[in-house]
Parts: sequence; C-alpha cells; structure tokens
Amino acid sequence: MFWLLFCVFFAACLGAGATGGLFPPGPWYRSLTKPSWTPPDWVFPVTWTVLYVCMAVSGARAAMVEGNGFAMAFWAMQIAFNGLWTPVFFGLRNIRMGMAIIGVLWITVLSALLALWQVDTLAGVLFVPYLVWVTIAAGLNAEVWRLNRDEAAKGSVQAG
Repeated sequence: MFWLLFCVFFAACLGAGATGGLFPPGPWYRSLTKPSWTPPDWVFPVTWTVLYVCMAVSGARAAMVEGNGFAMAFWAMQIAFNGLWTPVFFGLRNIRMGMAIIGVLWITVLSALLALWQVDTLAGVLFVPYLVWVTIAAGLNAEVWRLNRDEAAKGSVQAG
C-alpha cells in the first residue's frame, strides 16, 4: 500500500514540478539582476527532485495513519501553492505576486510540516529540507524584487 500511495503523492509533485517545464526561466529571468548568492541553474532540478521524493514519502507515510486529516489537507494545500508559483513568477513575470504566493507557500509548508509531525515524526522531518529550500527561494524572490523594482512595478506582463 505504501508504494501505491507514494506513486500518487509523487505524481502530484511531478504535476507541480511540470510547471517548470511549461514556464522555464528564459531570457527574461536571466536579464534580471540577482543576488550574488543565487544558486547555479543546475541546483534547482537536483534539489526539487530530492524534495519531491521526500514530500511523496512523507505524504504516503502520513496517509496510512489514522487521524491524518489536517496533515493531508495541508499537504494538498502546499502542493497547490508549489505548482502556482512558477506560472505566476516566470509565466506572468509577476515578481510581486510571486512573492505573495511564496509567502503563502512558506506558511503552508510549515503548517504541513507541523501537522505531518503530529501523525508521523519521520513524515514531518522529511518536510524540514523543503521548508529550508522554500525559505531560500522566498529570500531569492524578495531580493529579485528589491533589485529589480522597475520590472516588479510592471506587475504582470505577457511572455514574449
């Protein structure tokens, strides 16, 4: 049963991750001023692959435990906001709205971590690296916003 559940949760992660392929950073993002501590491009797919495996294991473990309602609700909420950030930031090129979404994502990841921890300690622990990464990503989003005030002021632009 665990492996079937793992596949379901991993498919949800891959669905959220597919937005990266649909809305790649491209020339617009490369033209933005970024902080010196921006990770190299290769770090992102490697990190997300590891995180998605951890998230799927976490979800599958918690799904098998009674009284998992809040944990499953927060797991679902965080994957929804996870999948929303990329189309808004890279697709719509909306740095400010991306910041708002990643703020809500951070809160939902923390909430999921705490709820998962209550039903299965390892499930909660597996969300710790995810929270760390979303914290880094939020900092990066904030710095890109700060360093590119003119671009951010445009709000949303059409890709082109």
